[in-house]
Amino acid sequence: MDEVLKILVVDDDEVDRMAVRRALKKAGLDTDISEASDCAAALAFLQANQVDCVFLDFRLPDKDGLTLVHEIRQAGIKIPLVILTGQGDEQIAVDLMKAGASDYLAKAQVSPERLAQILRSAIRIYRAEMEAALAYQQLRASNEILLRQNLKLERQRQQIQLQNLQLLEASRLKSQFLATMSHELRTPMNSIIGFSQMLLRQSKGALTSQQRDMTQRILSNAKHLLSLINEVLDFSRIEAGRMELRAEAFDLAEVIYETVGEYRSLAQQKQIQVHVEIDLQNRQIVSDRARLHQVLSNLISNAIKFTLAGEVRVRVQECPSSASSNSLADGGETERICIAVSDTGIGIAPADRESIFEPFRQIDQTISRRHSGTGLGLAITHALVQMMQGTIGVESQENKGSIFQLELPRQLDQTDSPEVVPLTRSPTTQPTVSIKG
Repeated sequence: MDEVLKILVVDDDEVDRMAVRRALKKAGLDTDISEASDCAAALAFLQANQVDCVFLDFRLPDKDGLTLVHEIRQAGIKIPLVILTGQGDEQIAVDLMKAGASDYLAKAQVSPERLAQILRSAIRIYRAEMEAALAYQQLRASNEILLRQNLKLERQRQQIQLQNLQLLEASRLKSQFLATMSHELRTPMNSIIGFSQMLLRQSKGALTSQQRDMTQRILSNAKHLLSLINEVLDFSRIEAGRMELRAEAFDLAEVIYETVGEYRSLAQQKQIQVHVEIDLQNRQIVSDRARLHQVLSNLISNAIKFTLAGEVRVRVQECPSSASSNSLADGGETERICIAVSDTGIGIAPADRESIFEPFRQIDQTISRRHSGTGLGLAITHALVQMMQGTIGVESQENKGSIFQLELPRQLDQTDSPEVVPLTRSPTTQPTVSIKG
C-alpha cells in the first residue's frame, strides 16, 4: 500500500495505544494515526473525519466495544473495524465480528508483521465489499431501468396487439362489405344486361338506328361495369380465404384459343396482331379451367390495353428443366407448363415492377389516367396463380413491351393447399424482375 493510511486507535490504555503505533511504524507502513480513549470521542471523531481503519479495544470506560460497533454501523459509517481483545475475549470478538467488525487480534499477539497483515487484509476485504456493493447498486439501477423499459415495451406490445385486432376486424368488415355490395350490385347489373340484350334481339323495326346504338352502349358499359364488380367480388373472396379451386381435366390449347378469341375484336379495333404459339406434346392438363381462363383474360386484355401498335403474342410450351431433359429426349412430357404473354406496348418502369402485383396499384394513379380499371387484375392474377401452385414473373422495358411468364403444374395437387399471400400487402415472395435489353 503506497498511500498514507489514516488509522484511528481506540483504547483507554496509553500503553496499548503506543504498542499499536510502534508496531505499525516497524511494519514500514505510511500511516497517519489518531487516537481516542473512549467510545464517545471515537464516534465523534469518525463522524467528522474519514479513516481507513479503526483498531478498537473491546473494554472501554463508557461503553463496551459491541455497543460502539452497533453505533458506528447505525450511523452509516462503513470502515474496517479490527477488535483488539485481551486474554479470554476471543468468543466476545467473534460476537463482535457478527455485529459488523472486520477482524480481531489478541493484544498479546500484536506484532509488526501480524498487525500489518491484518490491516492489509481488512482494508482489501473492505474495498472489495465496497466495490461489490457499488456494482450491486449499479446492477439494481440497471435492473430497474430494464424493468421500466420492459413495462413500456409490454404496454406498446399490448397497444400494437390491440391495433392489430382492430385492423383485422376492420379488414374483415371491409371484405364483408365489399362482398355484400358486389353481390347486391350484380343483381341489378345482370338485369340491365339482360333487358339490353332482349331489346337488341327484337326485330329491326322495333328500334331505330339511334336507339339500337344507345342500347348497345348500355349493354357494353353494363358488361364493363359487371367485370369491375366481379373483380371486387373475387378480391374480397380471396382476401377472406373463401376462394376455392375446382380441378378438372381439359384441353389447354382450347382455353388459350377461346380466351384470345374473346379479345380479337378489341385487338382489331387497335390494329394489333395477336399470335398464338402452342408447342405441347400433350395438351391435356388438370387444373381449374375457369380460374385459368380468368388469369389469361387479365394478362391478354392488359397486353392489348397497353399496346398502342405492334403485336401481342401468347406462347405455350413445356417448361425447360434439367430434371426433365431425359423425359423430353424419350418423347415424354414435363410436369410443368410455361405460358408467356408478351406485347410491344408501353412497358413498365423499373420503379413500378415490384408493386404491380399489389392490389389497387396502377402505373397511372391519376383521375385523368388514360386506361381505366380497379387495379385489382394483376393482384387477383398473382393470387390465383399461387392457388394453382404456380409462379408468375415479368420482364419489361419501357416503350418496348412486357412479357408476363406463367409456370403451372400440369396436374393440380388437390392434397396440397398452398398459402396465398394476402392481397392487402406486397407479396413476400416476389418473382425475380429482370430488364430485357
